[in-house]
Amino acid sequence: MKHSSRYYFRIFIILIAGAAIFSSCVPQKKIKYLQVKEEAQMRENFTNERKVEYKIQPGDNLYIKVVSIDEKTSALFNTADTRSSYAMNSDAGIYLNSYTVNENGYVDFPLIGSVKVRNLTVEQVKDELQKTLNEYIKESVVIVKMVNFYVTMLGEVKRPGEYKIYQDELNIFEAISLAGDLTDFANRDQVKLIRQTKEGSKIIDIDLTDRDILASDYYFMMPNDILYFEPLKGKQFTFANFPYGIIFSAISTTLLLINYFK
Repeated sequence: MKHSSRYYFRIFIILIAGAAIFSSCVPQKKIKYLQVKEEAQMRENFTNERKVEYKIQPGDNLYIKVVSIDEKTSALFNTADTRSSYAMNSDAGIYLNSYTVNENGYVDFPLIGSVKVRNLTVEQVKDELQKTLNEYIKESVVIVKMVNFYVTMLGEVKRPGEYKIYQDELNIFEAISLAGDLTDFANRDQVKLIRQTKEGSKIIDIDLTDRDILASDYYFMMPNDILYFEPLKGKQFTFANFPYGIIFSAISTTLLLINYFK
């Protein structure tokens, strides 16, 4: 009888230890992106027309360059010193030679004067400048880029920080890859996107485990976006990788203690 109770006690201790460790592991469902949650999501193609486009606001910086056959004439419109590699290749150089949108929504462009750019997209600014420059220079091309396009990633990412973007479009997964992907403890179905609007800051909840994110208006990043990745509940009690060593050590220690007291 005494031997039987010791045996059951030993089994009980092992089961308790195993249950505690297994319940502390991060389930795969919490880690996978783009899961199929409904039958309607079984499709492979997702259309995203990107209906929301960023509108230029006061305080933004625009890099504007005029290119034409007549270099002397086009040089009158370009403030940057094209002979300086620093001015053309460094972030600081591009910023210093960019045009800042004033509080009234205008930029002061050489020879042309003040040009209203507020609430226009980058493409619309380009079209407006091109239309005006055609009166001064024939066969010219205007290049317009956003200088202050950056996104910030905080929370459960491997490399949190602010990242400058050097392309016209950036989706949320490309942004995450810049930070080295999320940690295993990131709550992928409750991501906070903080976006600047005319009225102020707006917080949007995003579910990266849902395939519908591919067709969402928030799939593409905008200048000054902030992504915050919350930790999973009970992170301090959770293991990212299965702790085989801890399991065997705990079982071995328990058995040794039982045998010792026996």
